Amino acid sequence: MKQSTQMPDPVWLHEPVAHVDAEARMAAEARQAQLTKPPGSLGRLEQLAVDFAGWQGRSVPVIDRIGLSVFAADHGVAGQSVSAFPQSVTAQMVANFAAGGAAVAVLARRAGADMTVMNLGTVSATAHVPGVINHDLAPGTADFTEAPAMSQATLAEALAAGAHSLMPALSLFVGGEMGIANTTSAAAVYAALAGRDAAAVVGRGTGVNDAGLAAKRAAVDRGLNRHAAAWAGQDEARATLTILRCLGGLEIAALAGAYIAAAQRGIPSVVDGFIASVAALAAVRINPGVADWLIYGHRSAEAGHAPVLADLNAHPLLDLDMRLGEGSGAMMAVPVIQNALALHADMATFAEAGLA
Repeated sequence: MKQSTQMPDPVWLHEPVAHVDAEARMAAEARQAQLTKPPGSLGRLEQLAVDFAGWQGRSVPVIDRIGLSVFAADHGVAGQSVSAFPQSVTAQMVANFAAGGAAVAVLARRAGADMTVMNLGTVSATAHVPGVINHDLAPGTADFTEAPAMSQATLAEALAAGAHSLMPALSLFVGGEMGIANTTSAAAVYAALAGRDAAAVVGRGTGVNDAGLAAKRAAVDRGLNRHAAAWAGQDEARATLTILRCLGGLEIAALAGAYIAAAQRGIPSVVDGFIASVAALAAVRINPGVADWLIYGHRSAEAGHAPVLADLNAHPLLDLDMRLGEGSGAMMAVPVIQNALALHADMATFAEAGLA
């Protein structure tokens, strides 16, 4: 009998996530009932405070350290004319992140977040760029319309890189991404995970014209047709890893790995737009407990984001018609979270204010 040569899944992916403290949640709910406001009048801000109480195991939670990791990589499918920009832009934007000039870098400074820029593999090297962590797993992925995007070993390395990006003593994690053609890769991954066709999930990404949109849809359909047999019959977790290997990006895998590792370490994550949400869906399919540790920052204008959010049963905090990526929408939501916890901690109770 022929022996299987398939590598086993990395064991750490399936380790259980951290415990959510139900008693701390109840204590936070009791405090909310005592604050000088009508019950429920702060809406989802109250729920955020209760959620963080459960995550931190204390009735009055605080955010001490926010970690932002921006993962970058190139995609071979860019050769199918699916982007309005050349691949050289990925490395150029990596340098811009490291220099603090990108939108997400501005927002990180405003929120007091510690930012890490990680290049997992771009066509143009960034080894000379100060402030960039270079993994160089590959010069981008292969064109998934012609071959699997990456090997199993490379996928395992990308997942682990995401996990290792987490800084110590974090109260909150935000993941961002950059990579020319990565909306095409994310759309292909999502189509495979959700059983949808390209027309339902492919959007304009960086702003492609009608011809570019048609090229993206065609590329996703070709990728699905080429690789669907690879994950047919596999269980959900294994199929998800196969889909990431065949259709995904290095930065998408790193995001998924980061979300899994953060949940295992008891760190809630704020999920950004379409690409990050596809990575979150993959993380939840690999390790379902991750779902309890995710906050959705915003609803992107990208076409596929609404159905991804529906599949995740997610209710984003913001809807600003953004579609930049980078983690920018998630970082926009961070001050909302900070304000929710400040209100929970600093508002007077009825007894403190002398109110009946």
